[in-house]
Formats: sequence, C-alpha cells, structure tokens
Amino acid sequence: MTASYNFDSTRLPSPHLTDEHEAWRNTVRTFVDKEIIPFVNDWDEAGAFPRDLHQKAAAVGINGISYPGKYGGFGEDTDIFHSLIMSEELARAGSGGLIAGLMTHGIGLPPILAIGSVDMKARVAPDIIAGEKLISLCITEPSGGSDVANLRTKAQRDGDFYVVNGEKTYITTGCRADYLTVAVRTGGDGAGGVSLLLIDANSPGITRTPLKKMGWWVSDTASIHFDDVRVPAENLIGHENAGFIGIMSNFNSERIGMAAQALSFSRVCIEDAAAWAVERKTFGKPLMKHQVIRHKFAEMYRRVIAGQALLDNCAWRVKRGETPIAELSLLKVEATQCMEYCAREAMQILGGAGFIRGHRIERIYREVRVMAIGGGSEEIMLDLAARQMG
Repeated sequence: MTASYNFDSTRLPSPHLTDEHEAWRNTVRTFVDKEIIPFVNDWDEAGAFPRDLHQKAAAVGINGISYPGKYGGFGEDTDIFHSLIMSEELARAGSGGLIAGLMTHGIGLPPILAIGSVDMKARVAPDIIAGEKLISLCITEPSGGSDVANLRTKAQRDGDFYVVNGEKTYITTGCRADYLTVAVRTGGDGAGGVSLLLIDANSPGITRTPLKKMGWWVSDTASIHFDDVRVPAENLIGHENAGFIGIMSNFNSERIGMAAQALSFSRVCIEDAAAWAVERKTFGKPLMKHQVIRHKFAEMYRRVIAGQALLDNCAWRVKRGETPIAELSLLKVEATQCMEYCAREAMQILGGAGFIRGHRIERIYREVRVMAIGGGSEEIMLDLAARQMG
C-alpha cells in the first residue's frame, strides 16, 4: 500500500525532464541522504547547522546551479527544472529552515548578478557560490514587508560614501551573513527612490539581533539595525534610485522555488502518513483499511498533482522566456495551501505520534505559516494575480 504513496510516486511524470535532470536528482538526493537527513533533527533543536554545510553543498554543485561558470557556477548547462529538482530533493529532509539557511544566497546574490557592476560581481560572487561567504537579502522592515516601494531605511550620500540609517527585520541568515544586500531609500517617495547597497555585515554601526520563531528553527533570523553605517559608494548595486527592478526581478524565482518546496513538503506528509496508516491498527484493521482515511489520501494527492501540473507549466513558460506573473502568483498560493492541507491531514492520521517533536510532519506543520507569508503573502499574491488578469 505504501508504494502508492511514496515520495517518488506522488510526483506526476513530466515531459520536461530528461536523463540529465534525473542524474542531477540522484546527485542531490545522495547529498541530502548523507549530509542532511541524519542530522537535521539535532540541528533543528540546536537552532543552527554547521557552516561547512555550505561548502559541502558547493562541492556537489548545489550552490552554483543557476550561476555563470566564470563565478564558479554551471548555470550555462542547466535550466529552471534543475533548480526545481534541487528544491524538491532538499525538501525531503522536511525542514524549510534548512533550505532557507543553506540557500540564502539564492535571494541575496541574484540582484548583484542582475544589475551590479562587473567588479562587484567578480569581487563577491565566487566566494558566495563556493560557500566561503554568506549573503542575506534585507528588504522587510518593521513597518511592512510586501510594500517594498514604501520602505523607510535611508541612505544619504556623503562624498564617497552612503550613510545608512534604519532597520530591517525577519532577515534570513541575518546573524551569520558576511554580506548584506540592502534595499534603501536614496530618493523621494515610492519605487523611484529605492536603491540597493552591498554592505559588509561587520561594518561599524550594524547591530544584529536573533529572533525566535514558530518554525524554521535551524535557520537564523535577525533584526538588523543600521546606525550611521558608512558604505563605500562603489557598493551601490546598479544605479541610484533604480534598485526596485533588481528587487522585483528576484521575487518570481523565489516564488516558484517556494512553490516547489511547498508541494514537496506536501508529498513528504503523504509519504509519512501512508507509512503510519499501513502499520497502525484501529478496531482490528490498519488505518489504511478505513474508508475515511483513504479519502484523506485521495484528497491530499489530488491537491498535490494539481499543484504539480501548474508548477511544471509555469517552469516551462519561464524556460521559454515568459514571465507569467499571474500564474506564478496563483501557483505560490496553490502550493502553500496544499502544504497546509496536507500537513493538517497527515497530522490527523498520525494522531498523537505526529505531535511529538522530531517527526518530519511535526516540523512541516510548524512551518506552514512562514511558507504562506514569506515571498509574498497569499493576500498579496491573489491581488497581484487579479490585477494582472484585469
């Protein structure tokens, strides 16, 4: 019975995947099975994972999957499906915090590669892709998250420097990062006054405070205060007052990656719940023999394959050079609502066993809300999709 509900069988066959994609899947799966799954429970309880995991991930190609060869990546030989496969396989450990912390460069580095200077890219990208240096993206502020155009952190030009004052919060890898990609206001109100700065995280005037969270325990999250932080003017990413495009271009890839993770977490829930339902007996027969339980699995699987079909379609369109903003927004909502449903139903099937710390489903259940909020909340995504279609 479990064979029908294991992790591999709950992904629809895709016409977009080749032998090269499957070879990459095997590479990432081997890494996850060896370097992450045996330790992830202990790391979660400790609230951190070893820093050298970044170097180990780099050694098998995980860090460089989307980046140019001249900076240590191999993006010329891959496509978006390689990235989604990586997200799927990392999710098998059942820890969104591990993915967020390990792959923090996936949101901090792209703005630099998109609009940064040639010198800046050469200076920072190789060490980041090699896992030697860590970078965080600093957008969200106490006053708001999704309303990026109205951020308040200011950077005033003073000769060859910018002087930065303000606060960022909910910053992934904020405490451990070596570099910060920071959205600041250098001009007037709105999107036209926003710039991006690359800031040394150890600069005088920076204070980093760790935040305790409902989930993502293994990933450090911080509030970061900037008090008269002096940043060399050459650390401007792109042009002054033109940083908004660098921020927004990052969101689409972040959202499709989060959708892939959410659907994979859903598949993990199905797999673990099915294994339990076959072994656990109630009223003289296995849980799986009860019709009400079988219906739960059918509904979970229905939602997963619907989300997977939309994910593959969006990825195919992105690979063709399209930017299906409405569909990507709806995909993010569909995937995270699927994850929420599957986490709930899997927890119901496990009963008290699922409530005990250290189980993949217990950890996924704690992390539902951050997936539904981060990268664009469900409400923002639905409104964005409606405006695109209108």
